[in-house]
Amino acid sequence: MFNRLRVISTLLAAVAVAVLAASPTFCVKAEAQSVTWKRLFPTKSPTAREGVAMAYDPASKKIVIFGGLGSSSYLNETWTFDGITWARQKTLVAPPARVASSMALDRVTGKLVLFGGYDGTHYLGDTWLWDGTTSRWTQAHPRTSPTAVTGPMLFTDPKDGHADQFGGFDGMFYQLITWRWTGTNWIQLNPSNTPGARANAVAALDSARKNVVLFGGLGDVRTDNTWTWDGTNWTQQSPTVQPPTRYGTGSAFDPHLQMVVVFGGGVGGVDQDQTWAWTGSDWTQLTTPRFPAARESVGMAYDASSRQLLVFGGFAGNTFFHDTWKLVGH
Repeated sequence: MFNRLRVISTLLAAVAVAVLAASPTFCVKAEAQSVTWKRLFPTKSPTAREGVAMAYDPASKKIVIFGGLGSSSYLNETWTFDGITWARQKTLVAPPARVASSMALDRVTGKLVLFGGYDGTHYLGDTWLWDGTTSRWTQAHPRTSPTAVTGPMLFTDPKDGHADQFGGFDGMFYQLITWRWTGTNWIQLNPSNTPGARANAVAALDSARKNVVLFGGLGDVRTDNTWTWDGTNWTQQSPTVQPPTRYGTGSAFDPHLQMVVVFGGGVGGVDQDQTWAWTGSDWTQLTTPRFPAARESVGMAYDASSRQLLVFGGFAGNTFFHDTWKLVGH
């Protein structure tokens, strides 16, 4: 089961390489910024893993991660980070073990919404809710749901605050439907424009521009494009600078920089250690003197309580990471 996911990842990366080979080359430039990455050394940390779902929970004022894939097993652990150290939450009920699920805050209900993933055998389509006030998981039972997929993109809707979902891979096809969590059910949205089908893409709420930026990912058609979601419709952007198209990249909005920051990811099977940022109209590469080792399937979120942009975990080759880093020097 463990090797099956690796085979899938390799095949998807090969598809990405073939697609990008036929795509135009974007200009890539670096702009100096007074930021760098600093490794943290918490007294306790999760074991090494990749593909965690990671988000900030305002109810508990902590970062939450769930699941992932370790060196030999799929995981169903829940961990929280309080700005100083990690703590495992031993919940009575928890979602089944999985990798490559996604999680986002639903501001209307105040809960984190977890959806999708892969358990080594099945693509998953269950929905779980994390209540930070009680530190409990509850499985939701919506009447309708998105297709069971790995690598979906969940994000907080910029207009009404609900959790929205886009894309993913169901084992045969990439998805391109946009869904919204109402608090009890998933409803399919019908925007007039939509990005091409993809999975494992950058997708993050840009709080400064009040939209969501989507970039890259794996797909059967070109994913070397940037889109924004305003809660009603998708709009393709035309940046003059763009990173090499990547998948499994960490992304989160940094209020200090007022930009969505992305780190790592895979580009044609090669893991990356670059840091890029979306300005709202263009991409810029941030020059950081120190940075985490190259990796993909990395967790990333902004901790609003401790005011830190954090990176955790990921993998490169046969190496799984459990280090925690923050972006400093704003």
